[in-house]
Amino acid sequence: MGHKKDSDHAFFGQPQGLMYLAGTEFWERFSYYGMRAILLYYMLATAANGGLGLAKTTGLSIMAIYGALVYLATITGGYISDRILGSRRTVFSGGVMIMFGHIALSLPFGLWGLLMSIVLITTGTGLLKPNISNMVGNLYSTDDQRSESAFTIFTFAINFGAFIAPLICGWTSTNYNYHVGFSLAAVGMLIGLIFYYIGGKKHLGEIGLHPTDPIRPRELKTILFRMCAGLFAFVLILLVMAGFRILSLDSFVSLLSLIAVITPVWYFIMMLRSKKITAIERSRVLAYIPLFIGALIFWAIEESGSSILASFAQSQTNNDLGWLHIDPSWYQSLNPLFIMLYTPLFVWLWTKLGKRQPSTPRKFALGIFFAGLSFLFMVIPLLLFGSDAKINPLWLVGSWAIIEIGEMLISPIGLSVTTKLAPKAFGSQMLGMWFLADAAGQAVNSQIARFYQPGTEVAYFGIIGIIAIIASLILLFFVKPILKLMDGVE
Repeated sequence: MGHKKDSDHAFFGQPQGLMYLAGTEFWERFSYYGMRAILLYYMLATAANGGLGLAKTTGLSIMAIYGALVYLATITGGYISDRILGSRRTVFSGGVMIMFGHIALSLPFGLWGLLMSIVLITTGTGLLKPNISNMVGNLYSTDDQRSESAFTIFTFAINFGAFIAPLICGWTSTNYNYHVGFSLAAVGMLIGLIFYYIGGKKHLGEIGLHPTDPIRPRELKTILFRMCAGLFAFVLILLVMAGFRILSLDSFVSLLSLIAVITPVWYFIMMLRSKKITAIERSRVLAYIPLFIGALIFWAIEESGSSILASFAQSQTNNDLGWLHIDPSWYQSLNPLFIMLYTPLFVWLWTKLGKRQPSTPRKFALGIFFAGLSFLFMVIPLLLFGSDAKINPLWLVGSWAIIEIGEMLISPIGLSVTTKLAPKAFGSQMLGMWFLADAAGQAVNSQIARFYQPGTEVAYFGIIGIIAIIASLILLFFVKPILKLMDGVE
């Protein structure tokens, strides 16, 4: 089997299947980031301008909780693939749900269209995202040296899709209307699905066709009972909130935020108390906790690019440069652009430094420091020109350029250390924990975004920036104890 896998070099020296998986992920990211680039503006625009007319604080909170739910759903996606459907069908089902989610936004369904899209896109992305990466890994035998470069190609496809989406969907929504912009996202996902279906039949063979740990009939009862109990508890809470007349869009977002923060706490307690893990593994899980908190703080700032900075780009940035009119949604392309520019530099840097490169906890501390710095950078133009002035776009570009240095220190490093510190019995669930750091960060975001109002910008950027820098210094102080708990993992 290994030999057969290693003999396919049809796509730039890689297996042909990689082209179809990377292509699918390109279109999935195109659809997601195209939608995300215009969603805030659609929610805040008045009905006369083709929007939903929501309050700014509500719109910012919804943007953050949307992101949190996408990452929360990846936990379920991994479970469904491992135990019920196998990766191949899970990814396809996810893609179909994402497409229908974009269709819900592209039709004039108002607030119901938004709620339908949140349910469909978060669930669909949760099914697709963790499993398609898993299938890329399965294209290679364990001793095949090409897998690392395969993930480089795969990551480039993700970022390229995320880069061009805001430019195209943003321009379309401004020149036509929001629904046309959302329909482009739906078309993107449809192309991805066709690509995936054709490529899968031809080039993926047996990969991902069957669940790796199928549910046994006797387990089914317990699982169904837990699912129903969870759903019942959730509905009960909503009914109680409705009974006390506190159920609103804002309080519903707060409830979801609470779930996103409690989930990782529950997971850590469950892992640490489990009889399935050894003393060394328990020590490594303890070492992971401060890194997890660091990642949570980082993502809370990084992910506010699609909410807080998107709002700033629309209302407080001078987008008319005479020779160029910048659509506010185009700033969303800066994140993937800087990742594509920085990746080769960081690959070179880590190779050059070799064994002299900073330890994982130190990289994390540096990453959080850059996140804080990117927010403090935004305080400068506000102090210089006041919060009523429209600032030069280069300030926003600079802020993104700074935080993406942080992402290079946290995102790939975090993924790698998560797999290394994972207890044997919780391998894939621990990878889910990495996504939960992003979910919890955005859940925190959905609550603090309410404080971002006209006149509070300096305090908002300044306080959060300072908190992040203090957190990075605290983490630096604990580098040695964390390394000791990691027990030989580096």
